[in-house]
Amino acid sequence: MRQISLAVLIALAISGCSTISDMKTDISERMFGRELSDPPAELVDFKASMTPKIMWRASLGAADDYDFTPASINGQVFAANAAGDIFKFDAIKGTQVWKVNAGQRLSGGVGVGTDLVLVGTASGYVVAYDQAGKMLWKSKVSSEVLSAPQVNNGVVVVRCGDSRIFGLNAVDGARKWVYERATPALSLRSSAGVAVDGGAAYAGFAGGKLIALRVEDGKVIWEASVAQPKGTTEIERIADITSLPVVDGPLVYAVAYQGKIAAVDRATGRVSWGRDISSYTGLNSEDARVYVSHATGSVYALEYSSGKTFWRQGDLKNRQLSAPLPMGGVVAVGDIQGYVHFLGREDGAFEGRIRTEDSPVMPQMLALGTNGILVQTRKGGLYAISLK
Repeated sequence: MRQISLAVLIALAISGCSTISDMKTDISERMFGRELSDPPAELVDFKASMTPKIMWRASLGAADDYDFTPASINGQVFAANAAGDIFKFDAIKGTQVWKVNAGQRLSGGVGVGTDLVLVGTASGYVVAYDQAGKMLWKSKVSSEVLSAPQVNNGVVVVRCGDSRIFGLNAVDGARKWVYERATPALSLRSSAGVAVDGGAAYAGFAGGKLIALRVEDGKVIWEASVAQPKGTTEIERIADITSLPVVDGPLVYAVAYQGKIAAVDRATGRVSWGRDISSYTGLNSEDARVYVSHATGSVYALEYSSGKTFWRQGDLKNRQLSAPLPMGGVVAVGDIQGYVHFLGREDGAFEGRIRTEDSPVMPQMLALGTNGILVQTRKGGLYAISLK
């Protein structure tokens, strides 16, 4: 039945789309997060052991079809919307410090550095502001920027919708290098960006490939295969890494849709272990455990060095979960109806739940200190939630 439905889906997509790019977007929209193929599971009752509370909230404006992630640094929160507005808030009180407009539609953000606030535009620009809201520079790249630019070692690393990755001088936006590679004819549109750490940038691609680049000059350090495409049709052979890799100690973790989750040695690019777990929104890690949201709505906790399953929470089927966010004793996941669920770190049992609004939670939530999280929704709500 799944093969038949996928075949019908791709036929419908081809018939209704004028370009390959339109078809990729249409398939992604139908399969994940915009159009529900199956209704989300009913929420189960449980005895709460914690009472999360909304500390403050703000109305940003809609994200439309783009994925935005708030950022926090030095007690300040930065967020953006598709209309071009960029906001700065006090992280504790939620009071708005400033708001500026980029003068064009935004499609990716927000990234922050020591004195940089970075966003990407739908027309292919990276725009940098200082923390007072003054524009410092803007730099043209090859296509729309679907993820938050990152800063490392004086270089802004940004990924474009055409899968090119650019290294820009953090001082003036001048181009230092560009990395590009061939991609399959059919791949999923996603907001997968880059993870930067220790002078290296890690990025996942269509076909289940994970690469490490040197931030200084864009040279490839290594390339690893997280998943191998399989199946008889092009859509069945999609095995794309559509979420952020996660760096933790000597390993970097990545997961592919219709593929695997894998742990890769950061020094050599050798795959330490892999598991047949599919995810579209991604994973996270903390204290020797890896947490991943399965494409069907389950949440897994895995042992970091072997991939062995500690627990699986399966009562959130079809709720199109965000990437998990471990926070000490709990793991938080957001869903398509605006709920944030808190699962016990040791057994995955429900410990708390709170609703933001009737709107999907963005794929990436953000830790706010040690006892709070930041959640942005597709309709444009920004929520600071206390775990106490």
